[in-house]
Amino acid sequence: MKRWEDLPVAMRTPEVRPYYDALRRKRVGRFLKRAFDVLLSLVLLILLLPLFLLLAVAIKLDSRGPVFFRQTRVTRYGRPFRIHKFRSMKVRTDPGASVTVKDDPRVTRVGRFIRRFRLDEISQLIDVLEGKMTLVGTRPEVPEYVAAYTPEMTATLLMPAGVTGLASIRFKDEAELLESAENADEVYLRKILPEKMKYNLEELSRVGVAHDLGILAKTLFAALGGGEGKKNEKTESEDKHD
Repeated sequence: MKRWEDLPVAMRTPEVRPYYDALRRKRVGRFLKRAFDVLLSLVLLILLLPLFLLLAVAIKLDSRGPVFFRQTRVTRYGRPFRIHKFRSMKVRTDPGASVTVKDDPRVTRVGRFIRRFRLDEISQLIDVLEGKMTLVGTRPEVPEYVAAYTPEMTATLLMPAGVTGLASIRFKDEAELLESAENADEVYLRKILPEKMKYNLEELSRVGVAHDLGILAKTLFAALGGGEGKKNEKTESEDKHD
């Protein structure tokens, strides 16, 4: 980790300091977490290569555009990077909302399938191997959302952005939650993001391989139709964009 005085100014706040000190003490846990990221992402990339090729062909045949959706997100220490996601939406010229709602007309036929089983996310193994992301952590937000973080929320930027996490599992029905919103971006920022951040901040104290294994198992279960989404609890993409 960077020294406290080397962190971005926006992160050197009293709200971030307790999280920083706690993570600083977990040197072995952070090392093992990175080693686990590299090993598992490399193995999965090799094993999933046939699936990658199949998805690439299906995406190209289904709609015009590139195989990967590349969008600027924010990772550790506020650094921007271009995420890898299998494209699930039509190529468009207008920016649209930064979140996706249920039955979004921008989603392609193949996109609906790969989103259902979160297959659009598996290409982020490339980002994990490159060190821009980690397997388990806070989902990477677009810069305009990060700009709206409270001082405490910026503590999540002490670690690389994650492919999955407890917040991702609990909010796996996010698109449906935003379905009736007149302004999906505003609802996401005001209601959903603060709730997700409660889980993200809590997970900063659980950095370690054992915790990651548990979250990965829950993610697989959720992708296959189980899980503990907010919809199932009758309370409040995933993901931004696509």
